[in-house]
Amino acid sequence: MPKKVIIAGGGIGGLSAALALNLQGFDVDIFEQSDALKEVGAGIQLSPNAMHTLRALGVHDKIIALGFLPQNATMRHYQTAKTYLQMPLGSAMEQKYGAPYVHIHRADLHKILYQSALERGVKITLNARVKSYKHVNTSNAQQVKAELAEGGELHCDVLIGADGIRSSIKKCMLPHSEIQFTGQVAWRGTIKSQNVPKGLVTPEANLWVGPGAHVVSYYVRGGDEINVIAVQEREQWDDERWNVDGDITALRALFCDWHPDVQQLLGKMDDCFLWGLFGSAPLETWVDGQVALLGDACHPMLPFVAQGAAMAIEDGACLAKALLSEPRMNHALLNYQSQRLARVTKVQKMAANNAGLYHMQGLSNKMKLQALKLLNMMSADLASFPMSFIYRYNQ
Repeated sequence: MPKKVIIAGGGIGGLSAALALNLQGFDVDIFEQSDALKEVGAGIQLSPNAMHTLRALGVHDKIIALGFLPQNATMRHYQTAKTYLQMPLGSAMEQKYGAPYVHIHRADLHKILYQSALERGVKITLNARVKSYKHVNTSNAQQVKAELAEGGELHCDVLIGADGIRSSIKKCMLPHSEIQFTGQVAWRGTIKSQNVPKGLVTPEANLWVGPGAHVVSYYVRGGDEINVIAVQEREQWDDERWNVDGDITALRALFCDWHPDVQQLLGKMDDCFLWGLFGSAPLETWVDGQVALLGDACHPMLPFVAQGAAMAIEDGACLAKALLSEPRMNHALLNYQSQRLARVTKVQKMAANNAGLYHMQGLSNKMKLQALKLLNMMSADLASFPMSFIYRYNQ
């Protein structure tokens, strides 16, 4: 009889985990607190490590069809546009790591995963939040009782908390865990490509770095839209919501002394969202008996290596394999944690360190940028080597 798994959260991480578990024969139910499965935000970068897993989940071709394949990842000075780094993507990335590097709209990726999950028999219940859990003994085995905020309870063999940084499952598991504002906010939006002068945005992952801020732009939806993210340092975030409507005029004013290409691009934006970026200290554990956390619920990270979604996608595949290979559910979940912990911690630290690099904080980071520039002139492979442990991963 297939093991029953309940996943709290129907985002990218939860849906990826559901597909991976379904392929291994588990009976999977997703409970999502929203009244409709949708993704806010805009673009997302899927590096080869994520694409390897998504290929195994059977959605690779659909992602390619709706995505965009960038030629390079290029880091430029905020005023002079001089290049610090240009890392080949495109065919070079696929030849090196065996999978492409893809830009895709978050809503498109979410829809692909959602439809695939439904087609494969995953049950998805909307407007239903798993608020807490208890371990219970039945006549046959130990199970988990999941309690819904709307009333009612369900029993399962394994409960997965994929319910984001403000996870109810995490709060039940670790009641003293807290999240903190990272001192960074992100303005996000998209622009129709036809409304932007040809050549203004190159077919790359474009990164402009400057004092206390950086700007990212790239194509999504086959090149029909341009995703724009502008990150700014800020002392505090006073709004209880994690994202609010952004003020375009305020955004443009923040970057009024940046390169004309950046100013022109921001000038084409009609609206945007403003997100407060939150994080947490490393958790003491991700596992409690037959309950485990996944993705942002256990390892939120700044989006400065473009790996938040990729790590959650990897989590789901690792979790499914661990549960398949070890019949004792608690041991399997502990194996999953041990296999993932060192990797995601390293990526988290890299993302945090990149904040200082991208925002030219202090003399040491300015020197690192100049060293990166010189290294890039010698060899793009050498300059991009620190990312190789991320991209070559294929479980």
